[in-house]
Amino acid sequence: MDIYLLEAVLNGVMLGGLLALLALGLNLIFGVIDVVWICYAELVMGGMYAIYWLHAIYGWPFLLACAVAIALVALFGLVLHRLIIEPILGSAPINQLLATGGMLFFLQSFATLLFGTDFRNVGIRLPIIELGDIDLSFARLLAFITAIVGAGGLYLFLARTYLGTAIRAIAQDREIMGLMGVDPRRIYLITSAIGGGLAGLAACLLVLQYDVHPFIGLTFGPITFMICVLGGLGNMFGGVIAAFIMSQIISIVGYYFSVELSYVLAFVLFIVLILIRPRGILAR
Repeated sequence: MDIYLLEAVLNGVMLGGLLALLALGLNLIFGVIDVVWICYAELVMGGMYAIYWLHAIYGWPFLLACAVAIALVALFGLVLHRLIIEPILGSAPINQLLATGGMLFFLQSFATLLFGTDFRNVGIRLPIIELGDIDLSFARLLAFITAIVGAGGLYLFLARTYLGTAIRAIAQDREIMGLMGVDPRRIYLITSAIGGGLAGLAACLLVLQYDVHPFIGLTFGPITFMICVLGGLGNMFGGVIAAFIMSQIISIVGYYFSVELSYVLAFVLFIVLILIRPRGILAR
């Protein structure tokens, strides 16, 4: 095997872990609340700005800045649900998409107004891991490990705790669970906070690899939404599988041709698979 092809495959695996983490939060919210947050990637952007200001400007330790950013984005997810999502839960899906899409443009414009369009970097340079002729990004490896740990923690929470069981039950039958003594509004708020917390965790990992600017969400928002649809909206395991499929296409095609073409082929594959499996590859 071409050693550089192997390097591209390994980098694709690490990218897949990060994309899977992004898809997990969005799928969790849709599976429970039945609303797609088009503005989900902008929550990640907000978390990246919080880390930048706390660490690079005010000098907070990076890990402490990350912990505060996760808490802030989780709180914002809760507020977003209470103010924007809750009033439109019973409305048509198109109204829900328009509301969250409008929030996307609002957050982008608000960030532009506050911070301008400059690219900002936290200034942390992590080393490159050399395995023979293979060079791997330590930042991507750290992001992959953290994403896997985060996904495993979310699975244990949903599978082993009473609150996690209630969240899964609401996702399966929200009408009946109301009769069983479970308050759907409370579960929705908790789910929104968890989804926001996952977006904050993704921000901690992305800020080590990318500059932050008001439109950074456009880099990951479309591909995250595509992964969720491909895996089956609300199906978290399907989203993980789709994330690794797309990351390998992006890495391998990017190695042989160009990154731009890799994204084009990823979207072409998405269209073909959706024509074959309209509800996603692992839809139930």
